Amino acid sequence: MSDIVQDAAPQALAPVLGVERSVLGKNWRMPVPDDALISQIVRQHQLPETLARILAGRGMRADAVAGYLEPRLKDSFPDPSSFKDMDLAAQQVWDAIEAGCKVAVFADYDVDGATSASQLLGWAKALDQAWTFYVPDRVDEGYGPNTEAFRQLQEQGVELVITVDCGAAAHQPLQAAADMGLAVIVVDHHLMDEHFPPADALINPNRPDDESGCGHLAAAGVSFVFLAALNREGRRRGAFVDRAEPDLLGFLDLAALGTICDVVPLHGLNRAIVTQGLKVMSDWSRPGLKALAQIASVDGAATTYHAGFVIGPRINAGGRVGRSDLGTRLLSSENAEDVAGIASELDQFNRERREIEALVLDEAMAQVQSQAADRSILVAAGDGWHPGVIGVVAGRIKERFAKPAIVIGIDRGQSPALGKGSGRSVEGVNLGGAIAAAREAGLLLAGGGHAMAGGLTVDADGINALVEFLDARLEPELASAHEARMLKLDGMVSAGGVTLDLVDEIARLAPFGQGNPEPRIVIPELRVAFAKRVGTDHVRVSFAARDGTQVQAICFRCADTPLGETLLAAGDGFWHVAGRVKLNEWQGRTSVQLQVEDMAAALS
Repeated sequence: MSDIVQDAAPQALAPVLGVERSVLGKNWRMPVPDDALISQIVRQHQLPETLARILAGRGMRADAVAGYLEPRLKDSFPDPSSFKDMDLAAQQVWDAIEAGCKVAVFADYDVDGATSASQLLGWAKALDQAWTFYVPDRVDEGYGPNTEAFRQLQEQGVELVITVDCGAAAHQPLQAAADMGLAVIVVDHHLMDEHFPPADALINPNRPDDESGCGHLAAAGVSFVFLAALNREGRRRGAFVDRAEPDLLGFLDLAALGTICDVVPLHGLNRAIVTQGLKVMSDWSRPGLKALAQIASVDGAATTYHAGFVIGPRINAGGRVGRSDLGTRLLSSENAEDVAGIASELDQFNRERREIEALVLDEAMAQVQSQAADRSILVAAGDGWHPGVIGVVAGRIKERFAKPAIVIGIDRGQSPALGKGSGRSVEGVNLGGAIAAAREAGLLLAGGGHAMAGGLTVDADGINALVEFLDARLEPELASAHEARMLKLDGMVSAGGVTLDLVDEIARLAPFGQGNPEPRIVIPELRVAFAKRVGTDHVRVSFAARDGTQVQAICFRCADTPLGETLLAAGDGFWHVAGRVKLNEWQGRTSVQLQVEDMAAALS
């Protein structure tokens, strides 16, 4: 499958304003402008030069611009048969339907799992099929399928299980299912090696022998393609001669929500799913999403921000600190009264999650403060820390100190006491590889991940040895990463150029997310006219250019960092300021605001 967005060539980067070491220790770089390409994009697509410059700087070919700005499913949707086992799985599902078999969907407890499961359940309901579902408890059962859950499902009469967003590495549970005669279809997207679990069918664009070219999809995207395969198989069997074919476009809101929340690259099919899915979501016709939007005070059209930072965290809260099945129940129910109650529960669990997270963050930060200067990885461990928040806390520590971090919750209610940890890394430091090496060295009971994140299980008495091992292993990688630390900018504007028109131009590049970040600009030579700490740890700023033009700005979660400290004590000097321009709506008024991400002293 060809991608809508294709690089014209690797982009050469040039220094920006001579900044080699900013307040955050980064060197600033910007793509070298291809003036001929910029002119071609302006002329061919009637775009403002600022927008054309950003597109050219991101390697966009002129003939790919239209498809990028207006992505359509038909331009990027793959042939479902290009996925290994896709046709086989579709046949098995229809065989089960025609035989009257009871089917269950086994889902992960996060948003990607819930949206994947709800798509399949909704498709089945459109065919008057009463499928059931199962979501494991994060604390009691952990991630993915387990033998006892399969046994319970079989005792309930289930003959076919479809796992979504999990199962690709569940060798032992799937072998147990095979031994008990329970058929299992796996629909997943996680990385896997050549050793496949014994599933009846295994759909995963990241299995080594898959040639679909869709390894960037979230499970929600893979599930959406699976629905297309199911509809096609139904047509082949004549299943829709006397009944309506399930309308797949009605499931795009779920596919988009899972894609956004699983932070997969927003290009190709993902970009089309999110663009079109947000349009479907904006109708708020799905009762569960409407109830959650109302309780979270979401008004108007749905955006990636609403999906990723308002709706998604509340759905996730069920799996983190509440009941793991609430997300799937919310998204798959059509009963307004039921979803109103579930939405209220999820909102409450989300408040509890934030409170728990804040407590763990405070304790973890206190531990790592003394390590920060000397360690290449920051590790905090505490008794009873909730496993549902440790990953988020690790991410906060990573952001604060620009170093990989692992947070471990210790359970002393078993013997020996075990610690379960979650880690987040920085660019250039392969945390998942280091965790795998620690496991191979006998320092972990279990562990793995990818470059930017990982999870582990460790004997509580072995945490110190683990820290020493990881610290030594990651030291050279972190040193190299710090030497190469770069802030990539998309453009430069004057203070007077920070306007509503600029915000509107940039908005045409949405949806933003992984693989398509919101453009970052730099405004040269600004003076801090006013700075004040607001909220818990934000800084509100008013900048002034040399000609007196004002730029209003905010810097989030920075008050106790070098960036926030610099803003609060900047004095009369001039600074180059990098960030993203945003709309700021307050008391019925709309203005432009810069979200500050870095700054550097203007030496001239």
